[in-house]
Amino acid sequence: MKKFLFPLYCIVSACLVSSCSDKQATVELTPTPLSCTVDNGTFNWNNDTWITLKGSGIDSTIINTAFKSSGQLPVQYAKTVPERNMILLERVEQLPTVHHPEGYTLTVRPETISIQATSDAGLFYGVQTLLQLAKAGGGKVQAVTIADEPRFEYRGIMLDVSRHFRTIDFLKKQIDLLASYKINRLHLHLTDGAGWRLEIKQYPRLTEFAAWRKPATWKAWWEGERQYCEQTDPEAYGGYYTQDQIRELLEYARLRCVTIIPEIEMPSHSEEVLTAYPELSCTHEPYKQGDFCIGNEKTFEFLENVLSEVVELFPSQYIHIGGDEASKASWKTCPLCQARMKKEGLKDVDELQSYLIHRIERFLNAKGKTLLGWDEILQGGVAPNAAVMSWRGEEGGIKAVRDGHPAIMTPGEYCYFDAYQDAPYSQPEAIGGYLPLNKMYGYDPVPDSLSQEEAKLIKGVQGNLFAEYIPTDEHMEYMLYPRAIALAEVAWTQPANKSWDSFRQRILKIIPEIKAKGYNTFDYSQEIGNRKEALEPIEHLAKDKPVTFNIPYWENYPANGAKTLTDGLRGGWNYNDKRWLGYVKDMDVVIDLGEETTLHSIGADFMQICGPYVYMPAQVIISVSQDGKEYSELTKIDHKIVKDDAVSFKNFGWTGETSARYVRYQAMQGDIQGSVLFVDEIVVK
Repeated sequence: MKKFLFPLYCIVSACLVSSCSDKQATVELTPTPLSCTVDNGTFNWNNDTWITLKGSGIDSTIINTAFKSSGQLPVQYAKTVPERNMILLERVEQLPTVHHPEGYTLTVRPETISIQATSDAGLFYGVQTLLQLAKAGGGKVQAVTIADEPRFEYRGIMLDVSRHFRTIDFLKKQIDLLASYKINRLHLHLTDGAGWRLEIKQYPRLTEFAAWRKPATWKAWWEGERQYCEQTDPEAYGGYYTQDQIRELLEYARLRCVTIIPEIEMPSHSEEVLTAYPELSCTHEPYKQGDFCIGNEKTFEFLENVLSEVVELFPSQYIHIGGDEASKASWKTCPLCQARMKKEGLKDVDELQSYLIHRIERFLNAKGKTLLGWDEILQGGVAPNAAVMSWRGEEGGIKAVRDGHPAIMTPGEYCYFDAYQDAPYSQPEAIGGYLPLNKMYGYDPVPDSLSQEEAKLIKGVQGNLFAEYIPTDEHMEYMLYPRAIALAEVAWTQPANKSWDSFRQRILKIIPEIKAKGYNTFDYSQEIGNRKEALEPIEHLAKDKPVTFNIPYWENYPANGAKTLTDGLRGGWNYNDKRWLGYVKDMDVVIDLGEETTLHSIGADFMQICGPYVYMPAQVIISVSQDGKEYSELTKIDHKIVKDDAVSFKNFGWTGETSARYVRYQAMQGDIQGSVLFVDEIVVK
């Protein structure tokens, strides 16, 4: 019996794709394990199979929860160790081939199955792998030897419950599926201008008033008067979690080895707070401010009282405080903020924000917690013990780790699940972006520019699902899956063991399985794919020719820089693919063809996505010149901009016959305020 209870874990071959394989059998596992060897024979999981727990400190409630999703497979526990037909789960002090506390070893032999780990989480994840094997074999479990551990300690999903409230039951349902793929963090975006979602006993107006609005959709509320209403109003839409409900959810998550991280926004995205408690804003007027008044001591009294209740509720080491997208405008004229800056010797409003972050961090540290914030908390100087979530690209994460701070990578280009996952015309309305499954899967959270030591401070990766355009539960699941499963493999599996071709085949099987469990998911088998213009480079007369920028392009969206408009690469469904060059309002460029050339067409594509204020030009002028000084106008195109919900593309061009060396292309947006232009390539033929 001992040879089954205490197997020798010899790793014969690494699993470099998604399946363990030999000449006789194959198995497919998601996420792909660290190493796997397929052996001869199968274990028959039947009504006579016993499950035995061994080792000190093991939490049987977590193990029992791990087996709950076994479906039709029988689950019965034995107090003593049977000699055969048994599954042994053993908590040990150390393992020779696995070093991460969430790692495990799994050995399947025809008479016994053994899972060993140094923690309950490791045993839980070992069971999840076992259940995948058992499901694939209909109860017959292929003999294997697996040693497995995660690449990152933080493997997260963020759900926005402010813009559209979700029930506790909905959150439990997502925890079930996410935990089965070894996701271990659920970040809840609990507060934002669209609604406060957590009971705070000291401030009842947050849930009596600031949690409710009349328009059911965020879009209708945002485009309307953006007002709140009393909970008792018959038309009130919204909701909040009582502290007892949160305790129930936290225990549910704990049993599935998921840590819930609360986010309480500050100093911005706080319109709902500052309408319920206007004395905390710079103007003391409701519906006027989104930023807390940092010069007011009552602001810190409020924030510390709120966080005291939050810390008491949530066992998470991290407490997320937002810290993003503060306008800071009112701080420049607020007497209290200006007095604070003078007293503290702060040179600008960035340092004023940093003052708040530092002070809140000291408060959280005193309570044994670590402050976590979006990468804007780096502005003005990051707090000494803070951790950073890098969302505006990877730069924030790189800066954070080089300054000695832990970072979690969640860049919008790869990790924002509110983006379209297929051709926009085929999908429900989204805020914008384009994040297909293969792009999510291909992301590596550790930038090449980091040293080995710096890379150790990249603690993990997170997928974010903000819900402005996601009003229903079904829609939220549709945006989550299968991209969240791709993220699970990115977060768990070593890069050398990943294979897109293998994952693609697995996900095509996983999707119908999770649909059968009642989840609404994007049907990847019907994917249309990227915009056809983006699939192949284009050859034309201006390719690789120099461009003079009479109006600078937008540094926030530089694409391929000065080469973008003539690099031969057309843009895809969204400007986040680094092929669309951004302009704040107007563009004016000149292309030097090098010599006089016969021309028959000149044109460029623009996109329109009204949600993020991306619009077509109102006017385009195309001109040519022989000397680069005197220009002849070939065409002037006037375009009426129509604001709508569609993602659209339009070519603005000229056709005819002329000859010239220089081509000038101008595009203007007229009277639209706050708008931007995106153009991919000026094609000259």
